[in-house]
Amino acid sequence: MVGTLQREVALAQYRRQQLIVRRAVTRVQALWRRIDRADISGSWEQLSPLLMSAVAEAQTQSARLADPYLDDVQSAEDADPAAAGRVVPSAFAGIASDGRPLLSLLYQPVIDWKVRMLAGQSMEDAFRGSLASALRITSTQVADAGRGATGVAMAGRRTIQGYVRVVQPPACARCVILAGREYGWNKGFQRHPRCDCIHLPTTLIARNQHGRHGFIDPDDYFRGLSRAEQDRVFGLAGARAIREGADMAQVVNARRGMATMTAYGRDVLATTEGATRRGAFYRLERARTEERTGTRFARSRDDVRRGLPQFQLRTPRLMPEEIFRLAESREEALAMLRRFGYLT
Repeated sequence: MVGTLQREVALAQYRRQQLIVRRAVTRVQALWRRIDRADISGSWEQLSPLLMSAVAEAQTQSARLADPYLDDVQSAEDADPAAAGRVVPSAFAGIASDGRPLLSLLYQPVIDWKVRMLAGQSMEDAFRGSLASALRITSTQVADAGRGATGVAMAGRRTIQGYVRVVQPPACARCVILAGREYGWNKGFQRHPRCDCIHLPTTLIARNQHGRHGFIDPDDYFRGLSRAEQDRVFGLAGARAIREGADMAQVVNARRGMATMTAYGRDVLATTEGATRRGAFYRLERARTEERTGTRFARSRDDVRRGLPQFQLRTPRLMPEEIFRLAESREEALAMLRRFGYLT
C-alpha cells in the first residue's frame, strides 16, 4: 500500500514537472520562429533576453517543486519531515547542467543552423534542425534544474537515505536498464538529453520494508513491449540478444559523465555562474571573507576611490553533483551546499 502511494506521489511530481517543461518549450518555439533568416545572429541576439527568461523562469519553477515534493514523500512514508535547509530555487536558474552559462548553450542551435547550411541544407531544413536543438536544450535544462534541486533537498533531510529511479514510458534503452534501481542520497542522477526520469526519494524504513516499491523492473518492462518496440528501443541485434537471455545491462551501453573544469589541482564539475561581481555566489564569498579576515571590500566606485580593496574571487562554484562526489559525510555535503548557495 505504501509503495502504491509513493508511486502516486512520484507520478504527480512528474506531471507537474512536465507541465513546466511543455510551457517552456512552447515559449521557446514561438520565439525561435521569430528569428530573421536574413540576420540569424543579430536577430537571435535581440531575442536572447526573452529566450533566456523563458528557460530560466522555468528552471526556477522546476526547482521550486523540490521541497514540496520531499514533504509529500516523507508524509507518504510517515517519516520525520525535519529539514536542515530549504532549496534556493533561483540558484538553479540561468545555468546549464554542465556548468556553463545558460545563454551560451542557447546560442549553440544558431551555430548548428549555420553549420547545416554550410553542409548544403536548405534554409528551412537548417532552421528546423536548429529549432529541434533549441527545444531539446530547453526541455533538458528545465528537467535538470528540477532533478538538481531534488538532489539538494534530499541532502538536507536525514530520513532520506537514497532514491529510486522512476522511469516513464516510453523510455530509451539507457533508462530502462536503470528502472527501479536504488541509489544513495548523494549519488548523481544519470540522464541524457530530453530524459524525463525522476527521483523518488526513499527513507531507510521504506527501503527495508518495501524493497523495490513495485516500480518497473527492466526485464518486466522489456517483456511488456511488442517485438517491434523491443527492436526499436534496443536495436535489432540488442533486442534479439536480450530475448535470447543476454544481460540487458551488458547489451545497453549506458553512458555517464559530464563536462568538467580544472580547479583545486584536479578536474571538477564547476560553473562560473554567479561568480561575477554582481553574482550571488561572489557576494556570499565576499561577505564570508570579510567576516573571516575583518577586511572591508569595495562595493562601489566610491569605495574604490576611498582606497578599499576589491575582492578577488578565487574559488570556483562547485555544482551539486561535484559536491556530492567530494563530500565525505552528509555534514560536509550540507556545509558545501550552503557555501555554494544551493541551500539556505
